[in-house]
Amino acid sequence: MEKLEESLSKEGFIPINRGYSSREYPIEQLADLAITPAIEKCPEGTTVNFVTHSLGGILVRQYLSNHTIENLGRVVMLGPPNKGSEVVDKLREVPGFHFINGDAGMQLGTGELSIPNTLGKANFDVGIVAGTRSINLILSALIPSTDDGKVSIESTKLEGMKDHITMPVTHPFMMKNDRVIDQVVNYLKNGHFEHDSNP
Repeated sequence: MEKLEESLSKEGFIPINRGYSSREYPIEQLADLAITPAIEKCPEGTTVNFVTHSLGGILVRQYLSNHTIENLGRVVMLGPPNKGSEVVDKLREVPGFHFINGDAGMQLGTGELSIPNTLGKANFDVGIVAGTRSINLILSALIPSTDDGKVSIESTKLEGMKDHITMPVTHPFMMKNDRVIDQVVNYLKNGHFEHDSNP
């Protein structure tokens, strides 16, 4: 997320780019472990926005289901599995999948163990970017519709979202794409994406 961090800084934001151990904890614990320290680093009295990639979007949803952020601004999610991922459904029993993806990864399916599907609709201002290109044809073969190599367009959608846009980017690299970064900045500043600039 470094390129995105640098771009947001140039636009006048104060980015807190905090990593987290996605393989070590389930989503319920990971949300607090990742987000609380990040919020504590935000200057007092400033508006708190979130820009997330993939699992990060689910962590924000989990966090906001249990916490109120009085000065919450906007949220932009890049490639979030808001309805779960069919990839997890199909590979969860494959040896080594849990080791590679951890407890949180196992909770990202679409079935009864799916955390994303228990979190309800968005009650916060959120815009979502979905990718339409894949560099992982094997995983894409497991997804029933257009996807970014990990998450289908349909799975990124969230009831209550304010805006949604598809862009010709892949899941692992969308946060580095200049056009995606421009859309993130536009949403944070104006509350909507620029759909006319979407090829």
